[in-house]
Amino acid sequence: MTFLDKLAAAQQKNGSLLCVGLDPEPAKFPGQFKGDASRIFDFCARIVDATADLVIAFKPQIAYFAAHRAEAQLEQLMEHMRRNAPHVPTILDAKRGDIGSTAEQYALEAFERYGADAVTLSPFMGFDSVAPYLKHEGKGAFLLCRTSNPGGSDLQGQRLADVEGQPFLYEHVARLAQGPWNLNGQLGLVVGATYPAEIERVRALAPTVPLLIPGVGAQGGDAMATVRAGWRADAPIIVNSSRAIIYASSGEDFAEAAKAAARTTRDALEAAKAAKP
Repeated sequence: MTFLDKLAAAQQKNGSLLCVGLDPEPAKFPGQFKGDASRIFDFCARIVDATADLVIAFKPQIAYFAAHRAEAQLEQLMEHMRRNAPHVPTILDAKRGDIGSTAEQYALEAFERYGADAVTLSPFMGFDSVAPYLKHEGKGAFLLCRTSNPGGSDLQGQRLADVEGQPFLYEHVARLAQGPWNLNGQLGLVVGATYPAEIERVRALAPTVPLLIPGVGAQGGDAMATVRAGWRADAPIIVNSSRAIIYASSGEDFAEAAKAAARTTRDALEAAKAAKP
C-alpha cells in the first residue's frame, strides 16, 4: 500500500483531515512524566492511543527526540504506531535537505530505520536532493513550500527573475512538485495555515498533490479558512496541530484531554469541508 493509499484509507476510516504532531518536550509533560526525558515514549504512546481513531496521520518531529537522546524511543514509538494504529500513516518531520550519498542515508534513516510512510524535505538544493527519497517505492515526501513562520517570506516570497512570469519562489516549488519532479506521484507540499491566500494559490498551481498544512491551533491558523483554501475532493489535505492537542492538559488526564481537543479540531475541519461550496 502506498502512502497515498494509506492516507485515503485513514481519511475514510476516521473521517478526518487532522494530523496530530508529536513534539515531546519533557518540561511540558504532565504529572509524573514532567521533566523526565526517559518517558518520551510513554507520553507519546498515550497520545497516539487516545487519538488514533480521530486522525488522518501522525507527525513526529525528529528534533524533539534527538535533542534528548531519545532516538531509540522514536524507533519504539514508530513500531508502536505500526502495531496499534496500522491504518494511520506516519510523517517523519525531519526537513532534510542534502545531495548524493548523504541524501540516500537520510532516506534510509526515515524509511528503513524509523519506518515512516513519508518525510518532510527542504527543496533548496534542487531535485538531486529529493530524488533519493523517491527511489523508495510507495513512500511520500513533502517539500517545504510556503511555511507558517513569518521569516518564510525572506526567501519563499521572493520573485525569480529568470523564470517565465517571475513567480514567487514558493509558486515555483509548487509547480515543480505538481509537474517535472513528481515522477511517481510521491510528492506533497508543506503550506502553513497562517497564510490561507497562499494555500489557495498553491492549490491552484498544484491541484492534485497532498498538502501538509501546519499551524492550526497554537500558531493561530484558522480551520475554516484552511479547508476552504486547500481542500478538494480529489486532492488531500493533512492539517496538523501539535501543541494545542498534546498539551491540552497539564494533569493526569492529559491523554483524555488530547482526545477531546483532537475531536473538537477534527469536527471543526469536517464542518468546514461540509460548508465548502
